[in-house]
Amino acid sequence: MFPARAHREYPHRYRLEAGQCKKCGKVVFPRRLICPVCGHREFGKVILPDTGKLVSYSVIRVAPSQFTDEAPYAIGIAELTNGVKLMAQVADCDVDNIKVGMDIRIEFRRIQTDGHHGVLSYGYKFVPKWY
Repeated sequence: MFPARAHREYPHRYRLEAGQCKKCGKVVFPRRLICPVCGHREFGKVILPDTGKLVSYSVIRVAPSQFTDEAPYAIGIAELTNGVKLMAQVADCDVDNIKVGMDIRIEFRRIQTDGHHGVLSYGYKFVPKWY
């Protein structure tokens, strides 16, 4: 990931900042310029909750080159307690123990390194609540 792009993504990637439409109340993540529901252009800042339930997942057994040392791993979609859905890697559990409906929490972790001496990219991952 390029350093400039990483810097632009800090608010939503590091602090889970979403936008809430001031007209209809729709919460969008990441923030957008135009509300997908009503077309309004004014948003307030909302911090997303860090807990939810896993609604779907897929196990990646043949990973892209930068993630081959992590395979097999799972990517999941979770619905947070406020209804917003996010996608992230499911970490800290065996891929055979992942179940739809399990409670998760969001933790910030290292995602990748850009080159040997490059920029470290951090983001969020889902961790089972029992962990």
